[in-house]
Amino acid sequence: MPTVSVANAKSHLSELIAKSSFGHERFIITRRNKPIAALVSLEDLQIIEQHEERQGLINVAGKWAGFEEVSSSLEDLRSLRKSGGSGRNVSL
Repeated sequence: MPTVSVANAKSHLSELIAKSSFGHERFIITRRNKPIAALVSLEDLQIIEQHEERQGLINVAGKWAGFEEVSSSLEDLRSLRKSGGSGRNVSL
């Protein structure tokens, strides 16, 4: 991922936003050569947030007493999605 200083990001913000929005490029914003922020497209942010929500559900379900089955089912779903599985046949 390319890095951009804060000063450079300020002077080229419109260009960076366009590259991020339309080209799906991601940028690390740095201050004194240390990463402090990132610029990503809205679509990428939504993907990141969805991933965090899924991880949160799995973690919460696994910590509640009596919900091991839910945690296991969520983990099975995640594994199926990763492997491209078609799931169960639920036709009537």
